[in-house]
Amino acid sequence: MPRDDTGPQSASATPLELLRTPPPKERADAARNRAAVLEAAGRLFAERGVEAVSMDQVAAEAGVGKGTLFRRFGDKAGLAAALLDARERVLQEAILHGPPPLGPGAGEEERLVAFTGAYLDYLLEHLALVRMSETAAPGARYRIGAYRFWHRHVAILAHGAPDPEYAAHALLAALSAEHVAALLPELGEERVREGSVRLARSVLR
Repeated sequence: MPRDDTGPQSASATPLELLRTPPPKERADAARNRAAVLEAAGRLFAERGVEAVSMDQVAAEAGVGKGTLFRRFGDKAGLAAALLDARERVLQEAILHGPPPLGPGAGEEERLVAFTGAYLDYLLEHLALVRMSETAAPGARYRIGAYRFWHRHVAILAHGAPDPEYAAHALLAALSAEHVAALLPELGEERVREGSVRLARSVLR
């Protein structure tokens, strides 16, 4: 189904491999600047927290001009998304080519439970960054390239459900950074993980 500019998109006709987050292609000097910015941003975010760090501070730490930083990443949400790209590619590679149960070779339920756990590992490690990238603007989460990959993977595993694409969106809604961040103080990590796994199992039935 087509989508508008702000809503989710079905990827039912697209092979999962083609939905991977591609590494950026750029000149050597641009690649060096990008690496310096991402290293500086990652260090500052880890030391001070995402909210406490300004784009000006990142530019100064990386030794690049503010104009270069804003042209390349747009804003702090764009910088957060760029920082997450490499982490997302690792998880995507494990899903496509890694050992089971996260990778091929296990049953649908095993793989879906493994994906849910692995995604939560990634999310909880980078919760503030993921939350920023997903909430930068209305519908921002659904425009992130990695979301289409996660959605397609879950929909493939849930092929026996009455509506696999809806089931995939429903599970991923429960794994959104905003939702998980709101639940953690009240429920704690263990209950969030256990509840997410129960939900993952339920979408196959």
